[in-house]
Amino acid sequence: MRAKYPDVEDVVVRDGVRIGYEVYGNGAPTILLPTSMPLVHARQWKAQVPFLARHFRVVIVDGRGNGRSDRLVGPAAYALAEQVADLVTVLDATGTDQAVVVGLSAGARRALALAGAHPDRVAGVVAIAPAVFARPPAPDQDHPGRDRLSPEAIHADFAGFVDFFFSTVFTDQHSTKLLDDALEWAGGTSADVLVDFFAAESDRSRERAREISEAVRCPVLVVQGTADERVPFEAGVAIAEWTAGTLVTLPGAGHAPSAREPVKINLLIREFARAVTGDRPAPSSWTPARNRPHRVLYLSSPIGLGHARRDLAIADELRKLRPEVEIEWLAQHPVTAVLEAAGERVHAASRWLANESAHVEGECGEHDLHVFQALRSMDEILVANFHVLDDLTAAEHYDLVVGDEAWDLDFFLHENPELKRTAYAWLTDFVGNLPMPEGGPEETRLTADYNAQMIEQVERFPRLRDAALFVGDPDDVVPDAFGPGLPSIREWTRAHYTFPGYITGFAPVDPRDRPGIRDELGWRPDEPVCLVTAGGSGVGLPLLRRVVAALPEARRRVPELRMVVVTGPRIDAAAVPVAPGLEVYGWVPDLYRHLAASDLTITHGGLTTTMELTANRRPFLYVPLRRHFEQNLHVAHRLRRYGAGRRMDWAALAPDALADAIAAEIGRDVDYLPVDADGAARAAAHLAEMI
Repeated sequence: MRAKYPDVEDVVVRDGVRIGYEVYGNGAPTILLPTSMPLVHARQWKAQVPFLARHFRVVIVDGRGNGRSDRLVGPAAYALAEQVADLVTVLDATGTDQAVVVGLSAGARRALALAGAHPDRVAGVVAIAPAVFARPPAPDQDHPGRDRLSPEAIHADFAGFVDFFFSTVFTDQHSTKLLDDALEWAGGTSADVLVDFFAAESDRSRERAREISEAVRCPVLVVQGTADERVPFEAGVAIAEWTAGTLVTLPGAGHAPSAREPVKINLLIREFARAVTGDRPAPSSWTPARNRPHRVLYLSSPIGLGHARRDLAIADELRKLRPEVEIEWLAQHPVTAVLEAAGERVHAASRWLANESAHVEGECGEHDLHVFQALRSMDEILVANFHVLDDLTAAEHYDLVVGDEAWDLDFFLHENPELKRTAYAWLTDFVGNLPMPEGGPEETRLTADYNAQMIEQVERFPRLRDAALFVGDPDDVVPDAFGPGLPSIREWTRAHYTFPGYITGFAPVDPRDRPGIRDELGWRPDEPVCLVTAGGSGVGLPLLRRVVAALPEARRRVPELRMVVVTGPRIDAAAVPVAPGLEVYGWVPDLYRHLAASDLTITHGGLTTTMELTANRRPFLYVPLRRHFEQNLHVAHRLRRYGAGRRMDWAALAPDALADAIAAEIGRDVDYLPVDADGAARAAAHLAEMI
């Protein structure tokens, strides 16, 4: 799922050549984003589009050779003049009189050439790692990649060339996702196109670069990393000098900071565009500190509803300790439904958030969710949502920001610590990405890289998190290592987190109250009731259907069995098949009471539902989603510690086996480890100290 989809996707034809473009937003001015070269297409700007489109109108042009544009034959088709003419044609087609043009690498060369040839159409240029003249060979040695750029080498092993080329682009640590994206995008072109493109770009002499640059009369911002292996640092310095522009140096950065450092690049583009077009910022206000109310901004993860329940419990306890505190929520559906039902205030800026829950659901299969890859592919959504938070905290004052598994906030705040404006508390119920066995060595490598990056962030900025709370106890943390050569997850978490205990969000139901709850729900005292729930996301429908399919067999083993299915807010109750003895409901606000009153519950392996059942000491079957490392490893570890639940694997969930398990478990007496009921109060006490 994308963070934002285009308002317009179209092509324009010039001299018989199709040129693809996309348009986002309707603000002013227009930001024109040409792609860099035929190895990439419009998606190279995915980290920029959602943020920029909230402030401006954005037009992306697929350069010749990839995306929706034609793949042409011959170097002449890729000449600089032809590509500049394509940009002018798209400006005309989109009704754009003038734009701020942002180019990366060879795209910066086209941006500068457009500004020089058509000064009335360009208000300003942002040239990121401008590939305007070639890196000179060292006098005493051959360049190690020089032979790889030859037409013969590219034709002989195009895939090998692509691997080599992007290895020199993404040299920054922890850039595995960026490299994977680029390799995928390169599949849209061919060796023939690339050889012709390089031939057309052969005149990249310093003299020609100076000629292009000195023709530019508009303001220019040059952004250049010092560790760029594709463009020498002196090229950025020279372009800034020749255009009388401003140079922003990124020490230690490689060739694609728009991908690796998107927040900084996005903010630079916004401020430059505002400055060169005279765009006036929106009216603002400033309240003297002595007159400010105490305010908390709470971010609750939308991936499942368990976070919302525990966060509401923490908020209630926080208000008991600090009654004067105002709490606002930055949240997405389905969390917003829970918050609004509880009378909480959801900030209007929440409408700008890209939906993480919908993205995760889009990544799932039949009871299958490769959650690590789903998190990786959520990168553009995380960038977009961090910018919403950053804009909000820049415009309004808060004493404390709380992020319950708000991965966007935590990651990009560590990457951009200068944007921290207030106290910050982080909550999570698991630490560490773990590889699933079927992922093999590659998944082990990738999860270790992500874990290493997180460790480096926290240890580089140990005071950025003013509090880090693990929702549980130290023994709830898995004992595994973060990866080869990395520390133990449990020991590292002990050293970097506080443990308030598990937070259920409710007081466990007294067994003496169960008959009264059953009577309210219309369940007879002697009637065996099996509750089936999919939680707060939409990934549980296959499980609901498979359990319902086993109902006839289960009723043979458990006569008069009543099965109650709760689909949750993101599954249509009508999608569950009708069957005798079956009741189907949508979202149930106080689901924990139904769980507590049931004789057996069947659910997937989510932490919230299984721990609610554990706290209420009810028997349950849980079926972890395939390839979901949190459910299969982190949650399963915790449930083993509590001695709770019976695990079943999806592959073994045939009707007979499921019916046998229902018959064996329903109404069974359990002996679970007790769940502490005071976690919310302890967590709130930590937060209260920071206000």
